[in-house]
Amino acid sequence: MQKEQVLSRMKEECLVAVIRAKNREQGEKVVEAVIEGGIHFIEITMTMDEGNPIEFLAAMSEKYRKDDRIVIGAGTVLDPETARAVILAGANYVVSPGLNLDTIRLCNRYRVPMLPGVMTPTEAITALEAGCDVIKLFPGNILGPAAISSFRGPLPQGNFMPSGGVDVDNVDKWLKAGAYAVGTGSSLTKGAKTGDFAAVTAKAKEFVAAVAAARAN
Repeated sequence: MQKEQVLSRMKEECLVAVIRAKNREQGEKVVEAVIEGGIHFIEITMTMDEGNPIEFLAAMSEKYRKDDRIVIGAGTVLDPETARAVILAGANYVVSPGLNLDTIRLCNRYRVPMLPGVMTPTEAITALEAGCDVIKLFPGNILGPAAISSFRGPLPQGNFMPSGGVDVDNVDKWLKAGAYAVGTGSSLTKGAKTGDFAAVTAKAKEFVAAVAAARAN
């Protein structure tokens, strides 16, 4: 998928499911549950207790390769070496908890959207100067929805996606504050810890409904 398509779809759908799996078996069930609930942007993190997360990402990319609805990306990418590996494994976008210019350059080289994590205006300016189209506000639970208007005051050209602390009860506040999209992880997938994947699907449906309601008002 072309870079422009990924960014356009991300803005249109607004929701990115952050999948931090214990192992491949659990991860695949979580991905299936989230998709069944109506979320199509899947961010597979490079943290896994058992197994190789890049191999898991490659398997999911191949599984959903012919499904145009599903967009697989990689999260918790800390360096350019990992970024290249996940891109070759099929990642359509790359997300990091921090700001690493070499990682951004690598993703730009392959024309893959790179969303670096920032907490300060200086980091946001650096990300914009490096060519990032969307910037991750992280941790969202520390910054809060008001951070978006604070960032966009001096940086109206910036697009921001909060991640960390986004849940059904506050997703409307983030979107009304001007979020380009939101990333949600533990709030969405906590049912997986007890094997209750139906709860994951139900929570995904709640998120989709909450986003639709927020955008309608």
